Parts: sequence; structure tokens; C-alpha cells
Amino acid sequence: MGAPNEADSLFREAAGYLRPEDVHVLESAYRFSAEAHEGQFRKTGEPYVSHPVEVAKILTAWHLDSQALTAALLHDVMEDTEVTKAQLSERFGRMVAELVDGVSKLDRIEFESQEQAQAENFRKMVLAMTRDVRVILIKLADRLHNMRTLEAMAAPKRARIARETLDIYAPIANRLGLNALYQELQELSFKHLFPNRYRVLQKALQAARGNRREVVDRILNAIRDRLAEELIEAQVQGREKNLFSIYRKMEDKSLTFSQVFDIFGFRVITRDVAGCYLALGALHGLYKPIPGKFKDYIAIPKANGYQSLHTTLFGPFGMPIEVQIRTADMHRIAEAGVASHWLYKQSDSDLTDLQRKTHLWLQSLLEMQTRSGSSVEFLEHLKVDLFPDEVYVFTPKGRILSLSQGSTCVDFAYAVHTDIGNRCVAARINGELVPLRSELRNGDRVEIITTAHAKPNPAWLNYVVTAKARSSIRHFLKTMQYEESAQLGERLLQQAVSAIGGKDVVIDEAQWERYARDHGNRPRLEVLADIGLGKLLAIVVARQLLRLGEQEGGSNRLPGTVVIRGSEGMALQFAKCCHPIPGDPIIGYVKKGQGLVVHTHDCPVARKMRGDPDKWLDVEWSPDTRKLFAVNIRMVVSNQRGVLAKLAAEIAEAGSNIDNVSLEPGDSSAYSNIHFTLQVNNRLHLAHLMRGLRRIPEVIRITRLKG
Repeated sequence: MGAPNEADSLFREAAGYLRPEDVHVLESAYRFSAEAHEGQFRKTGEPYVSHPVEVAKILTAWHLDSQALTAALLHDVMEDTEVTKAQLSERFGRMVAELVDGVSKLDRIEFESQEQAQAENFRKMVLAMTRDVRVILIKLADRLHNMRTLEAMAAPKRARIARETLDIYAPIANRLGLNALYQELQELSFKHLFPNRYRVLQKALQAARGNRREVVDRILNAIRDRLAEELIEAQVQGREKNLFSIYRKMEDKSLTFSQVFDIFGFRVITRDVAGCYLALGALHGLYKPIPGKFKDYIAIPKANGYQSLHTTLFGPFGMPIEVQIRTADMHRIAEAGVASHWLYKQSDSDLTDLQRKTHLWLQSLLEMQTRSGSSVEFLEHLKVDLFPDEVYVFTPKGRILSLSQGSTCVDFAYAVHTDIGNRCVAARINGELVPLRSELRNGDRVEIITTAHAKPNPAWLNYVVTAKARSSIRHFLKTMQYEESAQLGERLLQQAVSAIGGKDVVIDEAQWERYARDHGNRPRLEVLADIGLGKLLAIVVARQLLRLGEQEGGSNRLPGTVVIRGSEGMALQFAKCCHPIPGDPIIGYVKKGQGLVVHTHDCPVARKMRGDPDKWLDVEWSPDTRKLFAVNIRMVVSNQRGVLAKLAAEIAEAGSNIDNVSLEPGDSSAYSNIHFTLQVNNRLHLAHLMRGLRRIPEVIRITRLKG
């Protein structure tokens, strides 16, 4: 073929495991890529085609198939040249074109911000990844080569790319079990994000290497001798920890480099699983284990399929020794992760289980993106999902679930099933009833209690940590707000139609169809929801539906009234500036994006907004309101023992709940000010409550606060 030297090694490596006809396709893809990138150069000064060749070479180490290698050679042609997806599909097949398209960015679409563009690129890549995991393997190899050659970039761009790699790409590599790649991406990110810290640590490590080599050799020999005495066949390796893990330990525990003793780790690779546990016993007999520092990832594997025994021992001179014990198969999966499916085409149970877990994770990403309102929100959920620390808990039937560290009962409920999460009301941990916000610990047995009519509480968003729980709650709340806004919008529109055309006028389907044609085929429910949220004025939509001119409509002010029941949900809010309760004279303000906000007539905040009469509605309370309303009470009381207990007893006697209470010193030491937030049915209930409180001798003064 006469290919340049830079591609020769790629073809030789590929020929080691691919068929000759597949290698010919690679040669053809190389020529196509070289022609497409003709005249383009990297920042390093090399011809641009050298980059896709290096990306493909990284993939040959994982023995990826010819389609993936072909896509790697072509991965930038759609992004940086005039080549189209159709051309690639015609020349190299539909699957290769799909892989290239999945890796390509969306550079030709205009976005409002760099953050939105980045988030949308990630969303597109993850969606392609859920269809074919090779997309992310190509992207990770692409990112690895870019990180290896990042010195050529300007400092601000280096820092941005390194931060993105550390936040997204390295955790994805970890989540897919690509341990060697994960560590190299972390190391390179650290080098470019904190170059001075990297250099200082590197010098310190080189200096310490010589001093500690003798100790490391002594430990290696002691481990080998003990395993031989116990007749356990195993390989023993000593490895130097990477700089980033040392730096993170120094930062997390506020240590200096001289205080970090365990800069070396040890690995024992046995023939079988039984050998792992025998080796563990032998090592615990050689050096004392540190309590609480043992983890069994063989019995309970990590979510990415990783299996190993981890233990930390007291070594010579009190130096802590970290040891990993695993079989050869476990070691292969720990290093190559999901890529081991291509590296070793075996159908053993470990690989099948790993593929199943990867597939489930990818499916969860697909569900997450359908629930996310925007690409930025999806990226936020993805970052949460990639958080590496995990806690392992059991369902009542003994199934093990892996959740993020800090997960609560609500996270567990959504991990079991979205419907369980949406309907949960309480939980039991190890048989004990606990609040839903209770944090889970390793080994907990968790049972969720549900009811048919329960629904998610917005307050859950303050303490859930898993991406699935967060996105599911947000999705439910948005859907609920949308439906409730549409119901309110329908009432406001009917009121507007009656005000213009009379009470007997009804909008028929033909009018709605004409309205939809004139306004971009918007669904009727969407129009009603926008009216309820204040994005559209009901009077304007009513006129358009009735085909009436401005002169026929008369005043824009709506003469009818909206009846407030208190159970309208998220589409209706009670203003926090005046806290209206049934019995108070009220007025409604249609606020964009929030729906109808109810104020009292004398509210000073409402008075300032009276300049836009189109957005004000006459509202009145329904005779049978179905809600408890918050009201603020301020009391001046004399400082007597037990006064707070008397107040609480009287409030309970009057059938009210205490939402919040706070105390502050009065004008003298003889008095205190107490602020209560109470729940009442209406103004009559409040008057009854305040009369009861005034009868308590210690109460000097009591007033309702509207601010």
C-alpha cells in the first residue's frame, strides 16, 4: 500500500488478531482520512492524520473489532472536514457511520453558552453510547491521546480540558472498569490542572523512591515467603501509587508528603477464588490488619464488575500496607473492564455479568435523559451518577443494590423502581421504622412502605444523592405542575371567554384546530398550561379563539372571579409577603412561569405591582377550602418557667399545628418575643386560636404578622 511509517505499526498490531480483509478496510480508511485531513496540522506541528492513527492504536490494545478501528481512523472527518454521514455510510457501512456520528461534536449548531454546548455534546455522546458502547471507548481513546499531547495548547484551554477530563471522562472510564485508562487520565489531568503541585510531588516521590525501595523489597519478600509456606500459588507485585491518588490523600486528610507512608501498594494474584481467601488469612497472620480497613469486593462486586479483596495491614516500622488480592480473571477485568469483552472473546460468567451491569447502567442513562428537562440538567445528573464511592444494601428478598455514598431511603426506593419511589411514605432499616431522609450504611436491609395516593415531596431534592432519584423527582414535579397549570389555565380561559362572549359561549374543536394552525400547531394542553403559568394572557387567547377584534372585547380587565379552593397544587401559590388565609380579602396576580399568585388586598408588595392591570384577577375563597394555611404570629410573653409548654398546649387544644417557632430577647430581661408559624383552616379558626392564647396570664401582647 505504501502507507507512511506512522500507520505501519497500527496495521501490524491489527493484523495480530483481525482477518486480512479487515486490515485492508483499515488501510482504505487511513487513506480516506489522510485525504480528508490533507493540509490540516495539529498544534504540535504534526499532520492531523497522526491523531486518528494514535487513537486507533490505543484501541488495538483492547482488541476492538475492525468497525471500531475504522471509526477511530475516521472519527474527526465529519467534524473537521466536509465529509457527510451519508458518504461514510456508502463507503464503509452504516455501522461505522453511526459510530463516527456518535463521537462527533455538535459544532455546527448555535448554542446560548459554552456550558450548554458542552452539555448537549455530552448528551449526544451518551445517547450514542447507550446504543453502542464502542462510541465511548473511541471517545475515551481520543481523549487519552489529546491529554498526552496537551502541552501544545494555551494554558486556559489546557486547564478547561483537564477539568472536563477529571470531572467526566475519568469517572466514565472508572464506571466502565477501565482502571489503567482511569488512572492515566487522572494523572494527566492533575499534571495540567496543577502543574506546580505536580512537579513538587514528582520530585518528592523520586527522592522517597530510593529511601523506601529497601522497605518495599523486604515486604515483597516477606509476602512471597509466607504464601509459599502456606502452599498458595500466587504472583506478588509491588506498585507505586500514582501522584494524583497521593495528592488526593494529602488534601482529604490535610497531610504533608512525609506523612503519607503508603505510597506503595501490593497486589496478590491467585489461581482461584479459594486462593484469594487463603492468601488473605496468610497475610493477616504475617502483619496485623487495621480494623475497619477490609473490603470484600469478591462477594459483593462493584457496579462496574470490579472484584478484589482489599485489606490494609500494619507493616514494618508501623507503615500501613495496602494489599489487593484477586484472581487472574478478576485482574484482567479490573484493568480492561468492559473492553475485556473484545480483548478476550470468552463467554465466562464474569464477563457476562459485567456486560449485564454495563447494559443496565447505560439503560439507566437513557431513562435519565428522557426525564431531564435540558442538556445542562442531564449533565448535572450524569456527574452525580459517576460519583465513585458506593454503599451496598439489601432488599427484603436479599438482592444487593449498589448506591452512591450518602444515599437515603428515597434513593433506595427509586433504585428499586420509579413507581416505588413516587409512592413511598416511610421506610424500615433492619426492621426499625426510620424517616425517609435516613442515610444508608453498608449491609443495611431496607424495606420501603408505599401508599397508592402518595407523591414525591419537593423537599426530597434537598437530600437525595443519586441521579436516578433526583431526575425522577424533578420529572414528576414538572409533570404535576404542567397538569395543574393546564387545569388552572382552562378555568382562566373559560372565565375570559364568558367575560367577552357571555356565559353560554363554548369553544369547539374547530376553533381550537384553527388556533393551532395559526400558532405553530401547539397542542391544546400546552396552550392551557402556558395560560396557567402566566406565559399567555387568557383574554388574548380568548379573543383569538372567538375571532373578536379589540373594539368588541371592551376593557382588558376581566369582570369575573376565580374561586380559590386551596387544593389547586403547584399552579397556584400563596404569596409569602402577606400569607393570605381564607376570610382575608384577596386578589390574584398571574406571574410568568409561576402561575397564579394570591395576595391580600392590602399587601404592600401587591400595591407596587398594580401597574399592569392585564395580569390582575379578581379571586375569592371557596366556602369549603381544603387546605391548612400558614400564618405568622408574634407574641410578647413574660419570662416564666413553662410558658412555652403552656402556649404549645393551647395551640394543640385549638386544633392547630406548629410549623416553626423561634425566640428572641425582649426589651428587658423580664420579657421575650416568640415567633410562631402556625397552620390554620381560616380566619375564624385563627381568631379562636388567638383568643385562647390571650387568656394565658403570661401573654402580654399577640399580633398576626403579614410580612
